Amino acid sequence: MEIARGTDLPDLLASLGYTVTRIGRYYSTKEMDSLRIKNRRTWYRYSERVGGDAITFLQHFCGRSFPEAVEDLLAFHGRARDAPAERSRQTEQAPEPPKPFALPPRHTDARRVYAYLKKRGVSPQIIRSFISAGLLYEDSEHHNCVFVGYDRDGKAAFASLRGTYDRDGSGFKGDAAGSDKSIGFRLPYAPDSRTVYVFEAPIDLMSYCTLHREFHSNALALCCLDDRALSVFLREHPTVRKVVLCLDHDRPGQEAAERMGRKYAAEGYVVQTLSPPSRKDWNAYLTFVQQFRERGR
Repeated sequence: MEIARGTDLPDLLASLGYTVTRIGRYYSTKEMDSLRIKNRRTWYRYSERVGGDAITFLQHFCGRSFPEAVEDLLAFHGRARDAPAERSRQTEQAPEPPKPFALPPRHTDARRVYAYLKKRGVSPQIIRSFISAGLLYEDSEHHNCVFVGYDRDGKAAFASLRGTYDRDGSGFKGDAAGSDKSIGFRLPYAPDSRTVYVFEAPIDLMSYCTLHREFHSNALALCCLDDRALSVFLREHPTVRKVVLCLDHDRPGQEAAERMGRKYAAEGYVVQTLSPPSRKDWNAYLTFVQQFRERGR
């Protein structure tokens, strides 16, 4: 169990796609604000009254068995199963090379993904269109949403995973091993559009499409607050000259929008910031609008 006690939880969670924040002496995440990480080694989630170490985190939030969680941590640390717990720097072996990218196995249907996204307010038409375009499917092992990102040659190079079981709206989020974060999640390129809309998460992009049924433009989800995917997209498509930043309407999202806005304006792009009229993000705004409409009936 030395590997569990020695795992730096903020680093592990960041590698899983969580947005780690520091609050005084503790760490938390943007996705689960009731989570507290103490001494960078142990966690506790007050909303569920559960806690533990790195292994229990992977079991509880990522659906991993105990052996699978151990394997994940060994891979995270770049160590083999039979490696000794402690080695001197002189004898320590080089970390294993990163795993090659591979999409999770596909389930025979997408019923759980469909039900989950419909519960989040995304229209059935939008869900079907994403599935038909090969942008979305359900994985066979954990029944996660798999949002597939393709490079400019049409080859799958990135996959964002979203759990379909949310106890309190904060389910599992992560990327498939070997994912290229500089690709992100993109809609198919629209050559007649000189604008790209930029979101934090694929579900926010789908929510925007639900709110604006006639939406036709280039769009991508960063799946973080790093703009590498946007930079690569603009370099690959030089005719795109306008960037619309549709990031979350919270402090991290707005700070990122300001940072990206300055950067791309200095590079000669027309930059617009577009926030949801209310609520934290586009999905939260979509569900608010739908609830408001239901009450008005």
